[in-house]
Amino acid sequence: TASLGMEAEQEPLLGNRTCGSREWDIVETEEHYKSRWRSIRILYLTMFLSSVGFSIVIMSIWPYLQKIDQTADASFLGWVIASFSLGQMVASPMFGLWSNYRPRKEPLTVSIFISVAANCLYAYVHLPASHNKYYMLVARGLVGFGAGNVAVVRSYIAGATSLQERTSSMANTSACQALGFILGPVFQTCFAFIGEKGVTWDAIKLQINMYTAPVLLGAFLGVFNIILILAVLREHRVDDSGRQCKNINFEEANTDEVQVPQGNIDQVAVVATNILFFVILFIFALFETIITPLTMDMYAWTQEQAVLYDGIILAALGVEAVVILLGVKLLSKKIGERAILLGGLIVVWVGFFILLPWGNQFPKIQWEDLHNNSIPNTTFGEIIIGLWKSPREDHSERPTGCPIEQAWCLYTPVIHLAQFLTSAVLIGIGYPVCNLMSYTLYSKILGPKPQGVYMGWLTASGSGARILGPVFISQVYAHWGPRWAFGLVCGMVVFTITLLGVVYKRLIAFSIRYGRIQE
Repeated sequence: TASLGMEAEQEPLLGNRTCGSREWDIVETEEHYKSRWRSIRILYLTMFLSSVGFSIVIMSIWPYLQKIDQTADASFLGWVIASFSLGQMVASPMFGLWSNYRPRKEPLTVSIFISVAANCLYAYVHLPASHNKYYMLVARGLVGFGAGNVAVVRSYIAGATSLQERTSSMANTSACQALGFILGPVFQTCFAFIGEKGVTWDAIKLQINMYTAPVLLGAFLGVFNIILILAVLREHRVDDSGRQCKNINFEEANTDEVQVPQGNIDQVAVVATNILFFVILFIFALFETIITPLTMDMYAWTQEQAVLYDGIILAALGVEAVVILLGVKLLSKKIGERAILLGGLIVVWVGFFILLPWGNQFPKIQWEDLHNNSIPNTTFGEIIIGLWKSPREDHSERPTGCPIEQAWCLYTPVIHLAQFLTSAVLIGIGYPVCNLMSYTLYSKILGPKPQGVYMGWLTASGSGARILGPVFISQVYAHWGPRWAFGLVCGMVVFTITLLGVVYKRLIAFSIRYGRIQE
């Protein structure tokens, strides 16, 4: 990540212009400049570790849950997975508010400590005599609660970069986050060789096996992250032109020095950006969720084939996202964030439009064994359950194809593999672009005032989308099929594009709106 920030760091040192107020006239020294970028890079790492914490156990939650508590079922798995996003949704505005009034080290250290403690709890959920599944639910919820610090990270980076540096820094943040989501399952796979039995450290009753080793690594990385934050992170704030200014988060700030530029934040633009961000995350969450059932129904893949191929597809989309994010940094300087956001939404719409079934070829129907299917009739937990069928089960007998109790299988044309892959590539281009542009614009709309609470609401709306997206798609897909499911998604994207068109002129930086900087 060090090299990712270089481009933004090669901007000239700003600070020779004056704003007529002594608070804004502090010139940025070389030392301050280096300290500022050191702090930003530490937060890139924090973002990476936060997303690794989420994804490092996602593949092993189900077998671990079954091992520690026989009473856990698919719907409970759904709750365990959703609890991360619920925790993050609750915590984000709280940590954001805290970061507005106190040094950012405080909420960052406390939130990472909560995640470390939650990871340790996860490693011990096998110990209690009963209700083990509820301990796991609490552990995952607390890891999510700790991940609420994403709001603090984004508000810090927004406050510590000029408008010119902003898109580039936000792109680096997103790339680190995407990289964490890709590498988490890779780390998990590396620990599989330890096996289910593993080793037990009797003195502290700790079992180190394929389920607990990843979270213990997560806890260790969290402690390392806290040490770095305490040692390296310094409070920095610059205005939209890049001039250093005092802020409320400086430990030594005096009340008479704190002077925030005048002017109100455009609340219409704030609400609209929150809605845009919600829809973008909602759509990607439902796409990730539906991939496995869809491919099993359409191409008669077995559980193993679906898990392997869809895992490869999602990993490829993650790599594609990192490449796209680095490319967008250059593009945004030429055509601006709003135009790129609009382009990204159009690409996502085309992706889902291509997914609509057409033609006169129908999927293979699964006639026998009506109860043995992977379709989520109740909760999205059942979708994910397919990822962990034990290899010892006899798969040769299990029927494949579109289950007959889904009535739409009989009259809905098949979605061809080429259609599906083209769509996945387009959604993989559109999603990271829209995600990055929506919160880069958001940080610019908010201007130089402390952004903690507003960033908290943005993170919370994203977490809400990740909970609701899978629930929505599993219900619509099971009852009405892909035509209705993807048709409704296309409608949602059209609504979002329309909303963007309506507020397009309002999505401008705070200082441009008040005429302090020319666009």
